[in-house]
Amino acid sequence: MRGVFKIRVIGNIAVWLRTSIKLVVLIVVSMVLVVGAIVLFYQPTYEVSLNGEVVGYTSHKSDLQSRINEYISSKEEKNLAFAQVDAMPTYRICLLKNDVVTNDDEIYDMVTGNGTKYYKYYAITEEKKEKLYVANLKEAEKIVDSLKEKDSANIDEIGIVEKYDTKLKEFTSVEESISKLYEERPIVTYVASNYSEPSASNYSSGTSSSKVELGISLINPVSGIITSRFASRDSVRDHAHTGLDIGASEGTPIKAAAGGTVTYSGNCGDGYGNYVVISHGNGVQTLYAHCSVLHVSEGQSVSQGELIAEVGETGNAYGTHLHLEIRKDGISYDPENYVY
Repeated sequence: MRGVFKIRVIGNIAVWLRTSIKLVVLIVVSMVLVVGAIVLFYQPTYEVSLNGEVVGYTSHKSDLQSRINEYISSKEEKNLAFAQVDAMPTYRICLLKNDVVTNDDEIYDMVTGNGTKYYKYYAITEEKKEKLYVANLKEAEKIVDSLKEKDSANIDEIGIVEKYDTKLKEFTSVEESISKLYEERPIVTYVASNYSEPSASNYSSGTSSSKVELGISLINPVSGIITSRFASRDSVRDHAHTGLDIGASEGTPIKAAAGGTVTYSGNCGDGYGNYVVISHGNGVQTLYAHCSVLHVSEGQSVSQGELIAEVGETGNAYGTHLHLEIRKDGISYDPENYVY
């Protein structure tokens, strides 16, 4: 009896194993068929959206984004400094029917179609008036150096201005520029007496790249891209760049970097255009220049983050941007030590 019982148990186990193996095989075959059907009729891809609206599909997310990034970082055109786009695409992975066509080029055109390109070049100035334009700083410096070597009579009035604009100017060659700008010194010289110093209230008394303790915390006053840094090209400018330029579209809100009292709001024709100065106490001031619209008045108290103006292109500005200065005791310090 015991032998019969053992045989029956072994037989039952064998039946159970055969049934389990068949079930596993059936499940594996079913999964293979399902995966095969998905592969046959669908493909993994990315759904692309702009401002929350689906605009198409791409199978190559990294390639598409790289093209957009190259457009923004200005690698496509000569003298192109940077480009701004209204919105960046967002991606969501999904399964797409094989008969649905991806539209990478169309998506790229949608993203960049409303973009704004800013070109960088240099103006040669005489008595702070733009006379000629060249493609790069090397050419500009060569023109100035040549005029110095020739002891041009107007050399003290010659300067170089770094410019950003949505359109390029017509460039003049180095040789032609030297020929047009050179002035032979007269035998009789005289001293002009009609020069007057600019108002001290509109300019800092000096610049420093060191970081000093302000006693307050600052926030970024505007969202944008840095287009010119503190003290940039001071060896060839009429004066050292006393602030930081942040490129942004016209009308972009400008907020107070810290709370304080508005000590100036207006336009006094000194190159800043429409601008605001806020005093934060302890000798600390912030200045916001080239605004299109001013929303505060002199004597008004403002809080950190409060709207004070909008980005523009007033005064001596090339391309819409905010010129930001941070001062303590009259000295302008590098804004990037505190913001951005």
